[in-house]
Amino acid sequence: MKILNVYIFKQILIGFLLVCFSLLAMLWLTQSLRFVEMVTRQGLPVYLFAEMTSLLMPRIFNILSPIAVFVTVLFVYHRLIADRELVVMQSAGISPWQNSKAAVLIGLLLALFNVFVMNWGIPWSEARFRDLEWRVKNNLTQMIFREGEFSSLKNGITVFIDKHEDDGSVSGIFVSDESKPDIKVTLTAEKGRIIQTDNGPRILFINGVRQEINTKDYKFSTLSFSRYSAEFNSVESKKKKDQTVREKSIFELLKSGQDNSLDAHVQRKNIVEGNRRILYPLYNLVFALLACVGLLVGTFNRRGQARVISIEVLCMILVLGCDLAFTNLAGRSLYILPLLYLNCLLPLLICFYLLFFYNPFYFRRFKAKEPQNEK
Repeated sequence: MKILNVYIFKQILIGFLLVCFSLLAMLWLTQSLRFVEMVTRQGLPVYLFAEMTSLLMPRIFNILSPIAVFVTVLFVYHRLIADRELVVMQSAGISPWQNSKAAVLIGLLLALFNVFVMNWGIPWSEARFRDLEWRVKNNLTQMIFREGEFSSLKNGITVFIDKHEDDGSVSGIFVSDESKPDIKVTLTAEKGRIIQTDNGPRILFINGVRQEINTKDYKFSTLSFSRYSAEFNSVESKKKKDQTVREKSIFELLKSGQDNSLDAHVQRKNIVEGNRRILYPLYNLVFALLACVGLLVGTFNRRGQARVISIEVLCMILVLGCDLAFTNLAGRSLYILPLLYLNCLLPLLICFYLLFFYNPFYFRRFKAKEPQNEK
């Protein structure tokens, strides 16, 4: 690679990292607000909070990457024009294609990296995130029965646990059961263990006392035991949901049409997602070219490049909007699927054509000679 291309490549790479990480930090902050309640109310450990929010980053990076590379390439090449560096390069006979090699290279590298993110990073992070989320919401030992606090459950049941041991057992258990209007039950035990069942959590008491009082006739009974178990059906345990689209591999998505267990809508949705995993990484290259092609093939204007930049931004928004629209339409009918490929490949071919074959000086000379030919 020539020194000039290395110079432009470094500027684009540094700018992309700054823009991308800045956007990721802002979006991470907004996404993390969803889990603040788990930390403040349910006592979620900080390390689990950081891990869960970090697992959302591959999905966000995949969305931000094409936009970040577009903004960075546009800024770098516009600054090169404003500093007259690009004008000097063009005057020295360097073609638009040679000047665009740095943008093409960064677009290709990001496209390849996003192929890895979409097909391996996101499925793994989504599966890991959903597993952690399920564990946090259903880990009754740590979340519902918190250490050193009275936990009020449904139907008038109150549980107090003095300490959670490292082996999973608990010590210092107190349970007050007022689920029946006429009977009040109190259970205390030295130790115990919380067991999760399909019907809800079951507490196994070890070395304790059960006391019962009937409020109607004021009969009181007490029972000492070495082992006793009680089930709390009022606490619901959510089962793990089925595998989502993001968790599936590209091969599973593309072969969804052969899976008779899925309905037609889910099959179309999976097939569209599988094709987008092939196409969407290419938008890094498409947007890198969209950002630089207008500035490279256009003529220098001392008043600025506001018109060219506005056209490039509108083209980028149009391509993104069409991708979103065609994705939704393809989910209803797979006949729309070729339009997804057309929306990605057509701007790519147009950009390469302009970089290789478009000559603004030729068209300007042609327009200047045209009135003379008419005379």
